[in-house]
Amino acid sequence: MAMVPSAFFPIADLSNYTKGWTIRVRVTSKSGLRTFQSKNNEGGKVFSVELLDCEGGEIKASLFNNAVDNFGEMLQVGKCFTFSRGTLKVANRNYSTLSHRYELTFDRDAAVTEANHDSIIDTMKLHICDLRSVQAKILPANVDLCGVVVSFKAPHAFTSKDGKDLVKREIVLADDSCSSMEVTLWSDRAQKEDKEFEGNPVMVIKSVIVKEWGNGRKGSLLETGALLISPSIPEATKVRQWWSQGGSSQTLTALSDGAFVGGKAPVGKSACLSDIRVASEQATFSEEVFSVVCRLAIVQTKKQGEEQPLYYMACMELKDGNKLPCNRRVDSSGFCAVAPRFNLRCKFSDCEDSTWLTTFHEAAKGALSMEAFELKDLEQNREAMEAAIRHSYFQQPWIRAKPDHYNGESRTNVACVDARPVLLREHGRFLLKEISDMIVAS
Repeated sequence: MAMVPSAFFPIADLSNYTKGWTIRVRVTSKSGLRTFQSKNNEGGKVFSVELLDCEGGEIKASLFNNAVDNFGEMLQVGKCFTFSRGTLKVANRNYSTLSHRYELTFDRDAAVTEANHDSIIDTMKLHICDLRSVQAKILPANVDLCGVVVSFKAPHAFTSKDGKDLVKREIVLADDSCSSMEVTLWSDRAQKEDKEFEGNPVMVIKSVIVKEWGNGRKGSLLETGALLISPSIPEATKVRQWWSQGGSSQTLTALSDGAFVGGKAPVGKSACLSDIRVASEQATFSEEVFSVVCRLAIVQTKKQGEEQPLYYMACMELKDGNKLPCNRRVDSSGFCAVAPRFNLRCKFSDCEDSTWLTTFHEAAKGALSMEAFELKDLEQNREAMEAAIRHSYFQQPWIRAKPDHYNGESRTNVACVDARPVLLREHGRFLLKEISDMIVAS
């Protein structure tokens, strides 16, 4: 590997006490050009870049006025340059996501030249954080994510309050911590073709700002961040293997409230409940997943006059292998740390049919818009509990249903594995398109 010339100063050692330094770096991100009015009412312009050197040091640099004119076009993401004759100041944490205590500013005296030997400097420095860990972070937090795209919406153009024309797209990422979170992409990244997001690709997203949103957490890709599709890094390989080896059928813990409301369902072909009934009566050994728009009609709270349990106490101890909850059923004498988990029989109805489906914890939370512990708190007042459940009847279209097969038996067990609210406006557009297609075909 080529050696770094001693004339180049390490980014990590830059401070106010450093004099006569020159750094050799790669530009890993570049912001758009911004104009401003100075205190003496003179117009100004500025853009910023993030720089990475061969020792892994990162620092933000802002280029003003003359430096914009001289180097604005030359500085391109991915290329290497030498920088000198800049000024160091303490970093403003409101505008910098890097860990360096200082940041650089360049103006008329700046010296920037394109450099060779770029193979010894990484393309990008990543600090991948799994989604389960994001749940415990103090907000706002800046993280790098690696996950599978399980759903996404179409790009949405709008005008901001200050008159700017913006485009955004929401996607939902999931990773091998069995968690998911909604992330908003902006501008050119949001306008990538749909095919880039189809087929559950693995993506690495650098510099996602996570904030509290509604009853959950959502991320937004910063302008200085990066989006990598199907990257060849170990974290991406790990997530890709998890998804292909069973992760796609696992129940995910959603960090974002209503995270799976995107226009694209994770998996499942469109169907109605009568199609589910036909599929359940067929003796087939292959697993099928259906997406059905329907309504919650009834939750079975009694059977032959006897009250039915609506939840069970599950072990919350973490497994050694993957640090996921055990979730085994325990009784009142169990020594494990326990929490209630839904196990419901729900009747769903659409315009053609209705059917009873076993509805497990995550799907039940969506169907009832309730947590299991909330239902448990009402257990002593059965009438109040049943009244709370009835509030969810016929309120929203829901459901994704999955027929499962066991031990080669021809009998099919149909279960609801996911329930999520349908965006009525988008679903209406989908129905209008179907009507238009039928008119054209007739």
